[in-house]
Amino acid sequence: MQTASTMNHYEEELEKLDFTYSLALAADVSELKNAIAAASESSIIGVGSGGSFTVASLLCNLHEAFTGRVSRPATPLEIICNPTLASASPVFLISAEGKNPDIIEALLRARRHSARSVHVLTNRKNSLLTESVAELTDIKTHIFELSQKDGYLATNSLLMDAVLIARAYEELDGKNKIFPPSTNALTLNGKHIGEWLNKAASFVKEVVKRGSIIVTYSPMLRSIAADLESKLAEAALLHCQLADIRSFAHGRHLWLADRASDCAILALTEPSLDGLWVHMESKMPPEVPRLTMSTGGGAPLDIIAGLVTQMYLVSIIAKELGKDPGRPIVPQFGRDLYYTDLQKFVPKPQDSGDHGERSKYEVLGARWPSKLLQGPMRRKLEACKNSLERQKFKAIVFDYDGTLCTSQRKDAPPAEPVLKELIRLAEAGIVVGIASGRGGSIQEHFREILPHALWPQFKLGLYNGGWLTNIDEPQPAESKTSELLSHVTRIVGRLQDLGVPIEAIKTTQPYQVSVRFREGIATDQMWFVVADALRQAGLDLSRMVRSKHSVDVLASDVGKSHLVAQIVQEFKIDPYQILTMGDQGAWPGNDAALLEHRYSLSVDLPSRRMDRGWKLAPSHKRDVDATLWYLERVRTLDKGEFQLSFAEHHEKIGAISL
Repeated sequence: MQTASTMNHYEEELEKLDFTYSLALAADVSELKNAIAAASESSIIGVGSGGSFTVASLLCNLHEAFTGRVSRPATPLEIICNPTLASASPVFLISAEGKNPDIIEALLRARRHSARSVHVLTNRKNSLLTESVAELTDIKTHIFELSQKDGYLATNSLLMDAVLIARAYEELDGKNKIFPPSTNALTLNGKHIGEWLNKAASFVKEVVKRGSIIVTYSPMLRSIAADLESKLAEAALLHCQLADIRSFAHGRHLWLADRASDCAILALTEPSLDGLWVHMESKMPPEVPRLTMSTGGGAPLDIIAGLVTQMYLVSIIAKELGKDPGRPIVPQFGRDLYYTDLQKFVPKPQDSGDHGERSKYEVLGARWPSKLLQGPMRRKLEACKNSLERQKFKAIVFDYDGTLCTSQRKDAPPAEPVLKELIRLAEAGIVVGIASGRGGSIQEHFREILPHALWPQFKLGLYNGGWLTNIDEPQPAESKTSELLSHVTRIVGRLQDLGVPIEAIKTTQPYQVSVRFREGIATDQMWFVVADALRQAGLDLSRMVRSKHSVDVLASDVGKSHLVAQIVQEFKIDPYQILTMGDQGAWPGNDAALLEHRYSLSVDLPSRRMDRGWKLAPSHKRDVDATLWYLERVRTLDKGEFQLSFAEHHEKIGAISL
């Protein structure tokens, strides 16, 4: 056993792995599990550099293994150069210390292209990365503090984040596989890691003589191979080639024939490929050194054991070379390369300018590579835009979730930038309507955040417009019960009893039944499950709508458009002087009726009508970002009126120029 005085910096880091492992086992991963569950119906993109790329690879490998959704790890530069990768898939950006300029730029560009969800996983509460997150909207940050700072190579932070992700997938899977309490209890195929490392000592001596290594691996163990290559290359220990076990057989074997004295082979295998590798190994020249690491499986715990093992393998290689990979001498040009200002050298993608037409085509099912007739659609767009800009409005009616605040399972008030715009409108004498599937909690939020003097300017249509009220009006006692809603509740309850992934059924008489599904279940798919059950019972499906977080069945006299009618009647406003705004504009979206209004705008999914409900905000702005984009173009006038102007100007997200 080495003493602290005889250890190099990298070895000292490895000595702390067990403590880090225990921290990761004790950490609360509930929010991380929610994020993964919410992405379970999607492919994901994991983004990271160096050791964080290893974590991104692990995340994507496990996502594929547990969900069957093809996912990919990416470097920050891939997102920087092609941020549209983030336009449809949830993105997980990983950075231990949050000071990497590449990951910060990738965050900005991913958010600019409005990935459906952006998650940041980091081990520092205060960093350049978290500062950047604070200046943006709709980003979920997962911070797992780690006081132990890595040296040149990622060690403790890598293990911390890898174990957190592995735990999240295992716990979501519900098989209750227990992680051992200590790294000392981790095994490779039932054998202690130390046994394998002792066996590797003679192999390491041969590898160091040759200066290069070929690492072949099972696809299930890709993250282990990726980290080994990263450490060997970044610390300038060995030249390393990576290839999965069969890719190696497609030509790379020529190295063994022509350069047998220059290479050695390490195989990372698990039971499904052990036999294949034994067969392939038997055909190889005997003079080429070979070593096999068989993990015993591709489960999260097996991968964690493999990651820890290869960290110690790197230590043995470095010791043989007389190097400390935890604290190498980094030249100044290396630091200059690392801190290059990417915004200066990598141009930002240009906005195509056809965002309004593109979103309309997409809601009509005309996606790439459909032949798009730009002329007719462009004329419809310009006619709508010109009509909106000419009109003077006295009232504006918003959807709530996904428009004024992030669409989320938890009830929350609008963010500060949105609140400032609402106050600006109300202070100008404009009537502000808010239509939501939620109930009285919205009243509570606005009582807390709005000046009392402005309350009369606000009108609420809660429970999807079933209850038309003011900010200070108490909810009436139930006066009647809808047999339709009671019948729907029974039908949906039977689906839940059958195992349909329904989390909650909330019946609010006499307005609606709201069905919420387990985290990660897409409502656009589950709408059909509920709809089919109601259809079989002979019920009218036109009263059934969906938001991003629920499917709602409305009573016959309920609808968000009723709020518009109420404002017309109460404030004596011409219907054409009311602008409506929502995120789910195409039926069965719950804003379809709202965006049927003559003057209407979408912040995400437009209406299928050509004369209204367009999404005019840039394609990279959705939901609250698009709402703010519209509100920035609202010019208040005298007499409680406003107009819209869609003139282009310099774009910003938060305080960060893009």
